[in-house]
Amino acid sequence: MNRDYHIAPIPRGVKAPDMRFLGPQAAQSVLAFHRTFPQYAATPLRSLDETAKLMGVGGLYVKDESFRFGLNAFKVLGGSYAIGRCLAERLGLAPEEMSHAALTSPAAREALGTLTFITATDGNHGRGVAWTAREYGHRSIVRMPSGSAAERLQNIRACGADAEITAVNYDDTVRLCARMAEEHGHILVQDTAWDGYEEIPMRIMQGYMTMGLEAMAQMDAPPTHLFLQAGVGSMAAAIAGLYANVYGDKRPKIVIVEPNEADCFYRTAKAADGTRRIVTGSIPTIMAGLACGEPCSIAWDVLSACADFCVTCPDEAAARGMRILGNPWSGDPRVISGESGASAFGCAAQILTDPALSEIRDQLGLDASSRLLFLSTEGATDRDNYRRICWDGLHASL
Repeated sequence: MNRDYHIAPIPRGVKAPDMRFLGPQAAQSVLAFHRTFPQYAATPLRSLDETAKLMGVGGLYVKDESFRFGLNAFKVLGGSYAIGRCLAERLGLAPEEMSHAALTSPAAREALGTLTFITATDGNHGRGVAWTAREYGHRSIVRMPSGSAAERLQNIRACGADAEITAVNYDDTVRLCARMAEEHGHILVQDTAWDGYEEIPMRIMQGYMTMGLEAMAQMDAPPTHLFLQAGVGSMAAAIAGLYANVYGDKRPKIVIVEPNEADCFYRTAKAADGTRRIVTGSIPTIMAGLACGEPCSIAWDVLSACADFCVTCPDEAAARGMRILGNPWSGDPRVISGESGASAFGCAAQILTDPALSEIRDQLGLDASSRLLFLSTEGATDRDNYRRICWDGLHASL
């Protein structure tokens, strides 16, 4: 077996969590809210039919989130819903009364004054929070981990945020923002949870369900396999929980993909003792959006109830995914996908085509009848790095 790819089955928890917050009724409410935005449009689902034939499976489907709200990534779905719920509560509005118009009205702005939202991000989440805060007439503070791309910082500042790159890793940047929020009375909008901080992360997860509902409506039949990349795991858990709630025993096989250097879910699954494992120190991976060492507690509870496998992969998998999606086989539609967005696809492509990975392929039950769904969660949000990887190769980007 190729030593750079590892797989572990996800053990079931002793007690199944309450996943109703990721059910179809909640998802429909979230989608109805997002539809009130003037910028809303369902992002396209690309069917790579010829590429699927080449790789020996029945279908490859890629949800292209580079079109989301003009922000080149899906993250705004979570931030906009969580902040929207926060504002609605302060205005005395029920969730079903939430709308873009209600939250941006002169009356709402007068009643709320100017609030400050703060978050830590590698780029996409922070841009979504900054954009949403500006859209609603409020302030935002964004802090980014050491090594973050200058283009992502500039994009966040362009949305009006007070944004800076720190000298510490992602998880320490989260802790920094939590301290700043407590000291200054800011509202922390973080997509990971810990004891005492769970409500906003849950709402961010709910926001991501819009992607899942759209994909369900865009496919003629459910996928047999759902590949989901994980950083802190909020997106992966949101989509996995939604599909499990909708399809029940007929849900697709759910595979969680991580970088080798940030394999906290894989380590947790492999240990099989119910204790979340943490990766510390610097995390040298091109998959910046997945460079997280601490699993979201809510995400792990959900994934331990409905996901099937964790797979880890090297940076080359993400680079290969970027190149294949940007240059698919024989006229298939092109998808511009960044390092994190292409990671799950690249990992699956390697498993499907590399004889050294046949054991993993068999364990996942991949064959000619398989229909694989992926979420390309970002476009080329760091264009210089995208060009270097696709034109010059992985090592040119390091």
